Amino acid sequence: MQLTSPESLIFWTTIIFVVFFILLAKFAWKPILGAVKSREESINNALASAEAARREMQNLTADNERILQEARMERDALLKEARDMKDKMIADSKHEAQVQGERMIEQAKAAIDAEKNAAMSELKSQVSSLSLEIAEKLLKEELSNKEAQTKLVERMLGDVKLN
Repeated sequence: MQLTSPESLIFWTTIIFVVFFILLAKFAWKPILGAVKSREESINNALASAEAARREMQNLTADNERILQEARMERDALLKEARDMKDKMIADSKHEAQVQGERMIEQAKAAIDAEKNAAMSELKSQVSSLSLEIAEKLLKEELSNKEAQTKLVERMLGDVKLN
């Protein structure tokens, strides 16, 4: 067999390929497969982590929605309580003002009655003192004269008998 003939080239090419394949299998195939295997594992781990992160985000989103809903409900409850408290305070203030107004009216009526009674008492006192002064002046005038005095006594005695 000649080295340059086409059959020998095929033979040598096959031998070199087999030797190259054996060397590749012995020295390079395991590290290449190991690298591919580790890359596959890291991709799978990254996918698992991404899936876990997605689930965690869904859970957090659901928790955030729940917390927001609770906060809205609490806010509404606080607003309702504040409104009720405001209405109660207004009603209490109105009632207190009404009670105080009625009390002031009663005090004013009592003060007016007291002033009225005091004025009436003073008026009666003045009328009685004026009446006494007038009566005294009349009596002095009528009693200054003996004849008028006698007539007055007779007339008074006549009035007493009639009553």
